Amino acid sequence: MAFMHDPVLYAPWRLDYIKGLDKSAAGGCFLCAAAAAAAGSPEQKKAALLVWASEHCVVVVNRYPYANGHLLVAPKTHKSELEELSDAEGLDLHRQTTAAVSLLRRAVSAQGFNLGCNLGRVAGAGLPGHFHHHVVPRWNGDINFMSVVGDVRVVPQAMNQLYDELVRLT
Repeated sequence: MAFMHDPVLYAPWRLDYIKGLDKSAAGGCFLCAAAAAAAGSPEQKKAALLVWASEHCVVVVNRYPYANGHLLVAPKTHKSELEELSDAEGLDLHRQTTAAVSLLRRAVSAQGFNLGCNLGRVAGAGLPGHFHHHVVPRWNGDINFMSVVGDVRVVPQAMNQLYDELVRLT
């Protein structure tokens, strides 16, 4: 009689996220790094996955996505709470989130979106020190058996391919 084993899905990129949690708590903020990269070379922008920057905000590809095309929109300034944002930052955050939705409709043919933010670690914030919006594209039927059976998400496109397509369309 053969023994049944739980299937294993390797996600080696996940270790970088786990190791990065301590660095984020110690002050290393990838969103601040993306804001700094806005004045840098195309290579620096790509390394930070910075799709674009506006006067007050940055739009970056999420390195640890919930779905293909998952973007983060954040103020350039390191602020942890929504109410800390100035009126100009709040308005720009809304405008850049809207622009991110528009871009993803064109780039990945998204049929819908989940938009949101997590305020505080207990609310699920992986980076509670720097407020940001999540823009997660969705498609009819995109919840497949992997989420239900394996508690795993399947992201069908490499991050660098997504980044190149988004930058091409901006």
